[in-house]
Amino acid sequence: MYKVLFLCLGNSCRSQMAEAIINARYSKEWRAFSAGTRPAGFVHPKAIQVLKEIGIKHHGQSKNAEQFRSEDFDLVVTVCDDANEECPVWLGKARRVHEGFRDPAKAQGTNEERLAVFRQVRDEILEKIPALLK
Repeated sequence: MYKVLFLCLGNSCRSQMAEAIINARYSKEWRAFSAGTRPAGFVHPKAIQVLKEIGIKHHGQSKNAEQFRSEDFDLVVTVCDDANEECPVWLGKARRVHEGFRDPAKAQGTNEERLAVFRQVRDEILEKIPALLK
């Protein structure tokens, strides 16, 4: 079983969605975790909502990257530019990759417009992240 850690700044949206998607769709080969360099302390409700729309129930919690420092991962993926800059080195054997995504929590507009951004980021994660697991 391979292990992947998704890192972002707040660990409330992008890294949570990546963790949930991998654990739901690739659990035979991969176990996913997520954390933030400055965790928000919650998982964004819209992230949970757009995951549910594609049949994924996620009950994650916002975690600090420091709690994973002693664990071995096969892959560490930064999913936001801030985490990429703040965490340029991950000790251990893990291959480190950066795949940045727009922060949906910063989306402006009506509720539906903001949800559209969350869906767009979710769909980008569905498209791009599985290729990194190969």
